[in-house]
Amino acid sequence: MELPQINQVRRLLIAFVLFLLATLVLSFPFESPGNVRQWHMTSDVKEVAGKSYDYIIVGGGTCGCPLAATLSEKFSVLLVERGGSPYGNPLVIERRNYGIPLLETDKYMSVAQSFISQDGVGNVRGRVLGGSSAINGGFYSRASEEFVCRAGWDKKLVKEAYEWVESKVVFPPFYLSPWQSVAEFSILEAGVLPYNGFSLEHIKGTKISASVFDEFGKRHTSADLLNAGNPKNLTVLINATVKRILFHHSSYRNETRAKGISFMQSNSTLDESHEAYIKEVQNSSLRGDVILAAGALGSPQLLLLSGIGPKEQLRRFNISLVRDIEGVGKGMQDNPCIAVLVDSKPQNRLPDPPQIAGITDDYKIIVEASILPLSSNSTRVNVAAKIAMPISKGVLNLNNTDPRLNPSVRFNYLASENDMEECVKMTKLLYRIARSKSIAFFLGESRQEKLTSADVDLRNFCKKNVRTIYHYHGGCTVGSVVDEHYKVDGIKGLRILDGSTFSESPGTNPMATLLMLGRYQGLKILSERNAVSDSNAKDKTK
Repeated sequence: MELPQINQVRRLLIAFVLFLLATLVLSFPFESPGNVRQWHMTSDVKEVAGKSYDYIIVGGGTCGCPLAATLSEKFSVLLVERGGSPYGNPLVIERRNYGIPLLETDKYMSVAQSFISQDGVGNVRGRVLGGSSAINGGFYSRASEEFVCRAGWDKKLVKEAYEWVESKVVFPPFYLSPWQSVAEFSILEAGVLPYNGFSLEHIKGTKISASVFDEFGKRHTSADLLNAGNPKNLTVLINATVKRILFHHSSYRNETRAKGISFMQSNSTLDESHEAYIKEVQNSSLRGDVILAAGALGSPQLLLLSGIGPKEQLRRFNISLVRDIEGVGKGMQDNPCIAVLVDSKPQNRLPDPPQIAGITDDYKIIVEASILPLSSNSTRVNVAAKIAMPISKGVLNLNNTDPRLNPSVRFNYLASENDMEECVKMTKLLYRIARSKSIAFFLGESRQEKLTSADVDLRNFCKKNVRTIYHYHGGCTVGSVVDEHYKVDGIKGLRILDGSTFSESPGTNPMATLLMLGRYQGLKILSERNAVSDSNAKDKTK
């Protein structure tokens, strides 16, 4: 046996021993620190009905939780989440249950809500406090410097916001599972170089990154960041769905302002309605906002239900027009993904979320590997890749006026010839990985038979097998629906902060950047308020 192969075998054996030890540790009960909280959480809508707050945040997901925690440092905050609590739910918290919530969905109450796009591709949305950070693979990796520059963000503040998140819910890998060690070798074997070891940065080559799973295999969702807020100022309402935003129109000022929300118990009937409001202050420039953080499907849907969007669409549903904004629901994208199963049949292996990423030279293809459940007792080993910057775009429209149900969305996967060409390149790379010596060694099988390489066959393969990697975005993009401060065009006191504002998915995946964005924009809003207060104080002393 050659020396590199001996080292590879040795490393795999070490990984396997560490994996067995970690599995043994995980069999003991462990209390997650996220359960220790002081902030108030309730599912009783009557506790909140009729009350006023400085800020109302709709959506307790990846971006909404750090935003709520930050704003609560100085102001009263109501955070409204349509789903329940992640705490005490082993399907959410336990690493060993990775992927199972995506299989066990129902219409109104499951932690993941399934939907099928008009392209015929199945997908899910988070429906739990913590949002998609409660059901995803937990892989944490920052956006590229170029993405930060294009967004026009303050680099120093971005770095501080990332570090704030990382100090609380992000963990370097305690060990690599046997399959992740194999994935690392196989991606390198296929030529995705250089090897970068552990890194949080978005850099070309193969790397290990951090995770929201800790060394005990416990997930730390964005909800854990609420512990960093001021508990006296923070109210979290769960199992409550916002029906629409409430507005006040001033003919004297010729302006429309968001003044609150109408909401209901998530499992109630549509005719139930309660309201909560933004506190009124004498100086309107010091008044807080309604902030939508309901995700790439939820935020454009809620704008439309509230009368903001293309007037022709609103007319079809007899929704009174508040503001005609053509961009609402436009620019929807989902990164096209191809997954290759490398084992010959389902096994009873433990689910295994990704710890390794391969990023090609041009940053256009990103590869990860995982073991995903097919059911509660069977899994498949796969290698998957996504097109990082697709050109094809789609659209979101209303299906109905029930905010609990999915809107209609079409992503137009691979509609662009450029995207199709990238998919062919991506599939060839996946085949090289699937036929690697490392994977053959792991599976104890001879290398897979050479798969077809004719471009025409690969194009058909891409069309038939394109799927989601759950990084969809758009619908309320900056410059189309919101400005650079995430304020909705023409509406006072209304902002949007989530993946719906992105025109591309940052980094290997959006979670790290959405966590950062909640903290970053929270600090920006606090700074704005301080500046206005200081200016008013100076005016009074003149």
